[in-house]
Amino acid sequence: MSRSPVSPQPYWNPYLVGALLGLVLLASYLVAGRGLGATGAFSSLAAWIADGVSPAQAAANPVHARYLASGSPLTAWLIFLLIGAFAGAALSGWLAGRTRLMIEKGPHISGGTRIATAVAGGAIAGVGAKIAMGCTSGQALTGGAILNAGSLAFMGSVFAAAYAVAWLLKKEWL
Repeated sequence: MSRSPVSPQPYWNPYLVGALLGLVLLASYLVAGRGLGATGAFSSLAAWIADGVSPAQAAANPVHARYLASGSPLTAWLIFLLIGAFAGAALSGWLAGRTRLMIEKGPHISGGTRIATAVAGGAIAGVGAKIAMGCTSGQALTGGAILNAGSLAFMGSVFAAAYAVAWLLKKEWL
């Protein structure tokens, strides 16, 4: 999967990509009747796994039961959204000559520590997304597009936390 051109292609214009993402959001409202968000896909996957391990307990859990009510949670369109997002990102990176296996890290941090902090940060973000009733894509894109006050407060909190953590960890990257 690794491709090594002489020089990687430049990144896309972020304003153009933002406008295209807005059109994708509009299309999701028109086609699916709802906005974008990835948390629901992970919840569907968790419900499917729980149903495979213990169907009685999964059906008794009101959160899992909601995802299991419509049949297999793996038929949820958000599952396909995640698969498409991953495939599109992989294809885009490959075509631009920017794919390779590596750990992005600063000079003062080991690879293992970088992976551990990334996993911990991802877990914290996942728990926070469930508490906030939506991930950053759902809250920022979908909620922000309809000017939902809770979504705007969520994103303000995300940026504030990111700046605070970046300040605390900047010595690891410089």
